[in-house]
Amino acid sequence: MAVGASQSQSQSSLQPHGVMQGYDPGPFFCEMLRQGSDPDPSLTLLLSRLAALPIESLRQRATEAERDLLERGITFTVYSDATAIDRILPFDLIPRVITAQEWAQLETGVIQRVRALNMFLYDIYHERTILKDGIVPEQLVLGNSGYCEAMVGFDVPFNTYVHICGTDIVRDEEGTFRVLEDNARTPSGVAYVVENRHMSMRVFSDLMTGLRVRSVDEYGLRLHNAMADIAPAGVADPQVVVLSPGIFNSAYFEHVFLAREMGIPLVEGRDLTVENGKVWMHTTAGQAPVHTIYRRIGDDFLDPDMFNPDSMLGVRGLIEAWRKGNVAIANAVGTGVADDKAIYAYMPRIIKYYLSEEPILPNVDTRICAEPDALAYTLDHLHELVVKPVAESGGYGLLIGPHASKAQLEEFRTLLKADPSNYISQPTLKLSVSPTLTEDGVRPRHIDLRPFAVTGKDTWVLPGGLTRVALRAGTLVVNSSQGGGSKDTWVLA
Repeated sequence: MAVGASQSQSQSSLQPHGVMQGYDPGPFFCEMLRQGSDPDPSLTLLLSRLAALPIESLRQRATEAERDLLERGITFTVYSDATAIDRILPFDLIPRVITAQEWAQLETGVIQRVRALNMFLYDIYHERTILKDGIVPEQLVLGNSGYCEAMVGFDVPFNTYVHICGTDIVRDEEGTFRVLEDNARTPSGVAYVVENRHMSMRVFSDLMTGLRVRSVDEYGLRLHNAMADIAPAGVADPQVVVLSPGIFNSAYFEHVFLAREMGIPLVEGRDLTVENGKVWMHTTAGQAPVHTIYRRIGDDFLDPDMFNPDSMLGVRGLIEAWRKGNVAIANAVGTGVADDKAIYAYMPRIIKYYLSEEPILPNVDTRICAEPDALAYTLDHLHELVVKPVAESGGYGLLIGPHASKAQLEEFRTLLKADPSNYISQPTLKLSVSPTLTEDGVRPRHIDLRPFAVTGKDTWVLPGGLTRVALRAGTLVVNSSQGGGSKDTWVLA
């Protein structure tokens, strides 16, 4: 079919020039160029503005952004690095753009997924119909390390267990959005979404002029409202707090950020006490009641009476106060079973079972190595696949077959045979790329997206999300702990 003159002209305007000269996404879908699709006017304008900038100007702005990050203390912690406690999260100032139509699909898809996750959690802690009907294997749930017996029969407000959810989404070579992972425990990264926007407005406001980019500044208000929604009944002005494990936690910057955005106290376990089944906060004016706790502490450390007796991070008696209805906790205890990578493989079936709908956002094809056929296939195709441990996060413990040495493949083969139930395997995706400033100029780098959904009485999705970028050429690992960075995410109105 012949291409019309106007489309041909628009396509030519999206050809790399200026600082984009030499930019070649190769076989990967490019978030800026959108090969094979009708050009978006906003992207065309953005690319022309970007191309008109001298490379020296881009580098100068990047230096200013890095200095600003350091001065503002926008950091994370790398536990495995003995040389440094805090690092800035590298920020690439060339934004990732999501059109209004794309966002409509992402938003409805995330909301659908959060609904299904909450229905699944309610079911497995009550009637367990999905297990009785054989949709999800019983042992995969009841034998899961994230499953919490203390939650059986316990009702939570609005039947909502996952109040804050981070859904990791990638885009394949066809431009199709696919869910890579659900983060239903204590998802992190939202602080960088907001701070990245503020950074863009400080150092790159001229690039945004005239583009209708949706704001991300509502997050603190929306989160606080959701936390107030779930507070015990009859409390007119509930006291919400953020519970942090403390300054040495990798996401401590974010804990400070969230408390500031919501205008509430940031506390540690030692700041709280339980008396007569209620939670109290120590203040300079004496004891003050606490009604909702947004906790950033894992289940095992939350209450030494209920879980790890040696925990110094949690609050003794907290779970009992929760069960009595005197305090609310978000996210609920026991949500870890829902973001297990083996359960992830069943999410399309879970969505269909509870909602009678097809998934709006498809999964990446996944094999559960606990199943003999899946294990055999994985072992036979190990050099082609990505293999992940089901309980790990942050990009740790995985194998990327095409990039692995013979020794690494053999080592992983041994691990798989020894404990197949600990692993899933997926095809190596050709993740989409986005223009990124590198030492060699503007070059394509692989990215993903983590939108954040907040659920109280209903679910709201922050327009945008954390776009993580693999800064090293050729690598698919975007995690900050593995050398990745982030971009500002512009959702067009």
